[in-house]
Amino acid sequence: MRIKADFDLCESNAVCVGMAPDVFELDDNDYLVILTEEVDESRREEMRQVVASCPRSALSIAED
Repeated sequence: MRIKADFDLCESNAVCVGMAPDVFELDDNDYLVILTEEVDESRREEMRQVVASCPRSALSIAED
C-alpha cells in the first residue's frame, strides 16, 4: 500500500506527523515530506485513521 499526498491541498498542519512520525515529517521550511511511501499492509487501519484525520483531505492510500 502506498501513501500519497496532494501537495496543492496540503497546508502542512502536521496532524499526520503527530500520528505517524516514522512515515511523515516537516522539513526545515515546514513542508510535508513522506518518509516512506510504501507502508506495510499490517498498518492499513492506522494509515486509514491518519488519512481520515488530515484537515485538508490531502492524504490518500493508493493500492498497488
